[in-house]
Amino acid sequence: MTPEAKVKKQIRKILDTTRVYYAMPIGTGYGASGVPDFLACCEGKFIGIEAKAGKGKTTALQEHNLQRIRESGGLIIVVNELNINELEELICEIQKK
Repeated sequence: MTPEAKVKKQIRKILDTTRVYYAMPIGTGYGASGVPDFLACCEGKFIGIEAKAGKGKTTALQEHNLQRIRESGGLIIVVNELNINELEELICEIQKK
């Protein structure tokens, strides 16, 4: 399993445990490129979640899509194994409101 796949597995576990709806779009020739790895909805809030491993950086196209989500009123987060707790904190904050 690749390091990024391990991060995605942790993200899925958090989303499943907190009962957050999510989908993982497949980046193939038939889909849109640069879409976050997870598209989630928590208490009516749209969240774009991009998974990275280590010091992995988002591409320009990924940044463009994340910015469009933010401009549309959605939330975005880039998660790696070092900040996975930030996803849990974001979900807890949304669910408390």
